[in-house]
Amino acid sequence: VGSRCSRFASMASAVLPLELIDKCIGSRIWIVMRGDKELVGTLRGFDDYVNMVLDDVTEYEITPEGKRVTKLDQILLNGNNVALLVPGGSPNYD
Repeated sequence: VGSRCSRFASMASAVLPLELIDKCIGSRIWIVMRGDKELVGTLRGFDDYVNMVLDDVTEYEITPEGKRVTKLDQILLNGNNVALLVPGGSPNYD
């Protein structure tokens, strides 16, 4: 595990964040937002501000009443509220 981490660390210094996101176009991505929302969808595109277009989106929102799940065909997501991107990831709510 240690060599894998050090290999990633040396690789990470050579890869810019936007280059890594660019490699995710066409793939599923898990997005954790500031607040109580998370989204999983297929990344179709993004800009320099990490505003994103996602297809086949599932939105998870944690409310005092419990978990709310919303299915959406396509969204334009404002990058200002993104806290974390997980390529290929998915929350384990099921």
